[in-house]
Amino acid sequence: MEELNLLKDKILGLLIKKNYHELRNLFDGMEPADIGIVFEDLPKESLPLLFRLLSKEQAAEVFVELNSDMQELLIEGFSDFELKEVLEELYLDDTVDIIEEMPANVVKRILKHTDPNIRASINEILKYPKYSAGSIMTIEFVDLKKNMTVEDAFTRIRRIGVDKETIYTCYVIDENRVLLGLVSVKDLLLADQSKIIEDIMETNVIYVNTLDDQEDAAKTFDKYDFLALPVVDNEKRLVGIITVDDAIDVIQEENTEDIEKMAAIMPNDKPYTQTGVFETYKKRIPWLLLLMISATFTGKIIQSYEEALAACVILTSFIPMIMDTGGNSGGQSSVTIIRGMSLNDIEMKDIFKVVWKEIRVALCCGITLAAANFIKMLIVDRGEIIASGQNPVMVALVVCLTLIFTVFFAKLIGCTLPMLAKKVGFDPAVMASPFITTVVDAVSLMIFFRIATIMLHIS
Repeated sequence: MEELNLLKDKILGLLIKKNYHELRNLFDGMEPADIGIVFEDLPKESLPLLFRLLSKEQAAEVFVELNSDMQELLIEGFSDFELKEVLEELYLDDTVDIIEEMPANVVKRILKHTDPNIRASINEILKYPKYSAGSIMTIEFVDLKKNMTVEDAFTRIRRIGVDKETIYTCYVIDENRVLLGLVSVKDLLLADQSKIIEDIMETNVIYVNTLDDQEDAAKTFDKYDFLALPVVDNEKRLVGIITVDDAIDVIQEENTEDIEKMAAIMPNDKPYTQTGVFETYKKRIPWLLLLMISATFTGKIIQSYEEALAACVILTSFIPMIMDTGGNSGGQSSVTIIRGMSLNDIEMKDIFKVVWKEIRVALCCGITLAAANFIKMLIVDRGEIIASGQNPVMVALVVCLTLIFTVFFAKLIGCTLPMLAKKVGFDPAVMASPFITTVVDAVSLMIFFRIATIMLHIS
């Protein structure tokens, strides 16, 4: 990051001196992703000029790396010829991604300067549901016929491969475009030139359907370490492929969305630094309102035990510790289970196994916390408890028993709620820390006051 900051200062210096020749040479040795990062920190008014210093191929690669606001700014500043040049260098899936982020007037201009055949392909991909495998695929791949020789295959790769997003894996189809198998360039290089494709192709092909969820498709990459994944329709006809770079983007987006939901924030497509104050407020306030209202139940529970608290005021000082311990315990379980479900390590059929494990963990944690707290209360809090007119041992027992039961129920709630949420069709991430904490707070207070009234004979 420090190197990029120094690079940004150097670019600004060359820009002020109008040393465009050195700027062009500087960009030639940089990665497109790094150029994109630097461009985002430079004054917006200088962006069109700097972009025109890039070579045609590099300009397209940098354009893809920029955020949607900067892309829109550049498109508005492009001449029709410049826009056409950039679009010609973009891969189809990148063009589709850009179109999905642009306002209607910009989309109209992009489509106007796109080749008619490419425009038809774009419209076809845009028909697929958002977040489906079809919506993130590209049609730029190399297909072969099973009766081709290895020599024929290389001839075809050389002829059409230059415009394809990847040529490392080639897909074998029949006359109806039904997927039959695949063959890698490595397999072709190591095979005899006269060998028939059908004899060397892999027939056990992993693929996804166009309507499958994009997250499931991305997980397939993680499971099998693919560089590309074929996408077929309901008749198993090959219609496109998903490349690993798009899968990584999907995984990052899904992880960000889950983290935001677990923190009680409505998912946001834009990075934090590009999101306005009011937009950030709108994403956060709904959950804050809901959690605030749900916390009213906690207040009602405390009100219902006002007389017990008045009879033993010292109990009040332990409420925050009990509620925090319960919330933390439930949060640990819920986050672990949610992550396990997202990786397909945990399914609904495992609920009894999960509950049994969490029960044993809860007892171990609860007893350990209770023992440590019992010693702490008799050493640190003893004087305050005696001053309040209560027996230190009895008060310590009340608090410690409450801790055991609180941790037990907190972990039980934390592990079951996300699984039940998924069962009924909700996102398990919604059942993370803030929601679990609110539920556990109410449960822990009821346990605390119930045990206190019985053991200390207060009401």
